[in-house]
Amino acid sequence: MSTATRHLRRAVAAACGAAIAVSLAACASGSTDESGGEGTTDIRFIQEWPVADGFWIPWLVAKDQGFYEEAGLNVDIMTPPNTSATMQYLGTQQADLAFTTSVDIVTARSQGVPVVGIGTYGKNNNWGLMTTSGEPIDPDELAGKLIGTYNDAWSNAQLSIMLGSVGKTINDVTLVTADSSTVPLLVDGKVDAITGITNAEGSELQSLGTDYSISYSKDYGAPDAPVLMLAGNSEWLESHPDAASAFMTATIRGLNWARQNPEEAVDIFMKAYPDAQTLDFTTLQWEATSALFGEPGAEVTADDLTQSADTWQSLVDVAVKYGLIDESIPVDDLYTNSALGK
Repeated sequence: MSTATRHLRRAVAAACGAAIAVSLAACASGSTDESGGEGTTDIRFIQEWPVADGFWIPWLVAKDQGFYEEAGLNVDIMTPPNTSATMQYLGTQQADLAFTTSVDIVTARSQGVPVVGIGTYGKNNNWGLMTTSGEPIDPDELAGKLIGTYNDAWSNAQLSIMLGSVGKTINDVTLVTADSSTVPLLVDGKVDAITGITNAEGSELQSLGTDYSISYSKDYGAPDAPVLMLAGNSEWLESHPDAASAFMTATIRGLNWARQNPEEAVDIFMKAYPDAQTLDFTTLQWEATSALFGEPGAEVTADDLTQSADTWQSLVDVAVKYGLIDESIPVDDLYTNSALGK
């Protein structure tokens, strides 16, 4: 299975609907064993995808370099059994913290799942339509085109926004759904464009030696909100504020180390997960991911991960408009910056 594409293709509504409701009923009594040894707190950190990818590098570095241990934490980096399980694990206290997407948080919270965002992973929305042509494709030229995409509500929502900005709808294009990666569809000439993000599909295309251009959804009405997020179980956060703060501090430390030592950081990933993806792809993916946090050499601080009410409101508004959630929810229920000292 291709490992390049991890994001914006999850069946968001399904993942946060009936399955979570069932899991909550079955697992509500779950609790955290916080004794990892004298003076140490255990943290179960669930990932966004069942196969490792280069997005995980900051916390792999923080664990490898002993930053979590120095902070009094024993962090278990957990992989979910399937693409729908991250919010289930977090919501039912089978995990304490998670790496996920902003839209997963919105849809899960709309179902009453006790999860909140605790920090952004990047600063902008880097999702768009990719082509192998020299110029970014104009949404006004999409009518009748074949678009490689994924069977998730958010990808369709962003594509719908782009089309709507030029007076068209999703019915004006033909969607070709990929199970694992849209990249082969584009490389093999089976579609005219694909949906994806720069540090997943974009990095995969680069690793294959394929030049691409991207038309960003944020330039055509989509909210400029980070795709990826760090999240926590709200009940766990309330009872473990110091551990949450220590985790974020150590993770930012790992992020900065990885940005300053990219080759060593990639090597740590490859040693931990040698069969997950190629060295070339991981190197390019980390380069693209690192760039989401600013210029090389610039130190990332808690300010760079801080969330805003305006950003979350833009996500809620779009989620309602495009049917990801039934009705609006208060943005104050979606996030907290307390673990960042804000």
